[in-house]
Formats: sequence, structure tokens, C-alpha cells
Amino acid sequence: MAATTMQVPPATSPAFAPAAGTPTFAGVLRSEFTKIRSVRSTYWTLLVLVVVTVGFGALASFGSTRGPHGPLFDATQRTLGGLYISQLVIGVLGVLVITSEYSTGMIRTTLTTLPRRGLMVAAKAVVFAVVAFVTGLITCFVSFFLGQAIMSSDHISLSLSQPNVLRAVIGGALFLTACGLLAFGLGLLIRHTAGAITTVVGLLFLLTILVNFLPQTWQNHLDKWMPADAGTQIWTTIPNHGQPPLFAPWTGFAVFCGYAAIVLIAAAILFRKRDA
Repeated sequence: MAATTMQVPPATSPAFAPAAGTPTFAGVLRSEFTKIRSVRSTYWTLLVLVVVTVGFGALASFGSTRGPHGPLFDATQRTLGGLYISQLVIGVLGVLVITSEYSTGMIRTTLTTLPRRGLMVAAKAVVFAVVAFVTGLITCFVSFFLGQAIMSSDHISLSLSQPNVLRAVIGGALFLTACGLLAFGLGLLIRHTAGAITTVVGLLFLLTILVNFLPQTWQNHLDKWMPADAGTQIWTTIPNHGQPPLFAPWTGFAVFCGYAAIVLIAAAILFRKRDA
């Protein structure tokens, strides 16, 4: 009696096994996280971010205890006042995350091992956004609690349970993250560290200053659309009732995120078309 056998395809059969060497998003995320944490400038820049935010916030809080407080005094915004400076710090890091690969020539190695450019840009942006948000969140809470402790001597401190305060503190971290992604997009677009940082400074600082030289009627319409003015509304708790009229917190932040999204999309499209 003849024995019959059934052949079972081995587990390593090409019909069943995944394609060898195909990069996954999780794998690229791990690679990009290794890159960003292996560079010393990342730690130094984040340390400067923490010191500037907390230090200037504490200084502004101390100054608040030595002066009068009107009806529009925003104790939360005052403790987070260091964000006016640290937005530039996170912008520098956002630029360096991508332009450092161009300056060292590592971008060619990266694209040789990972030809899928869109996947690489997405992973790098996600890793940087997570690092920026986590650092910003811790920093903003430390700055808030320290500032409120300083202002408690003058009985002008607030708690997180009061209206809009928690949103403003978390909003500070969201603002820093959006600033960093805007800078990251500019770095990818310009591919030159000095040029990208100069552009970041121009968008976040100089553009707002230049608008002040325009006629007042123009300022009233343009001020709320300025990237920095729109974005900073997310970490305020007192509505703006003066001149110029500004957007509500979430609306202003959405406008700011829109600027960052436009830059990121334009940079990603050009990155896929240009040589390394």
C-alpha cells in the first residue's frame, strides 16, 4: 500500500514570509529616536529651553509682586513668560534636527538605507514633536508652579482648577511643539542651518515688529494673523478686549498650526523631488 505524503510549504517560503529589509514605521521611529538622543546638542538645547522658560517665568512672576495689577492681569501668562524667548530655542533645535544631516552629509547615508523619503520625514517629525511636547509640558508645569509660589506672597496666585489655567499650561507645551515643527519644516525647506534659523527669527519676531510700522487700521486686521500673536493666545487665560483684537485661544493656535502645516507640506513635497 503506497504511502501518501502532503507537502507543507516551509515557514520561510517567499509566499508567506514578509519581504526582507522592508522598513516599517516603528523601525524608522526607533532609528530617528536613536539619532536625536545620541547628539549632545539635543540635550544642551533642551537644557537651555528649561532654564530660559523657568528662569524668565520666575523673574516675571517676581516683578508682578512689585507692581499694580489691573483687570487684564494674567497670572498664568506671566509665569509662562519665558516662552517668548524659548520659542526661539526650540526653533533652533527644530532646524538642527534636519539641517545637521545636510551639513555632515549623513542625509545621503540615510536616504541610501531608507529610500522612502516620506517615511523618513514623517518619523523624524513625530520623534521631534514628542520630545518637544514632553519637554515643554514638564517645563511649563514647573514654571507655572514656581511662578505661582512666588506670586502667592502678594496674593495674586492661581491654581490649576481655575478657569482656563490648565488649558493655558498645556497650551504652552503645544505652542512650543508647533514652533519646533514650523522650524523643522523651514530647515527641511531651506537645508541650511543659518538661513533656516534666520527665517524662524523673521517669522516669529521680526514680522510682528514690522507690522507695527503700518497704519493702525492695517495693524488691526493683520496683527491677529501674525504667527507669534496667533500662537501665543493658547497660553493666555484673560480674553483680549483691547486693540488690536486677537483670535480666541484655540482659534489662534489653529492659525499657527496652519502656518506650520503649510511649511511642512511644502518642504516634504520638495524633499521628494530634490537631490540630497
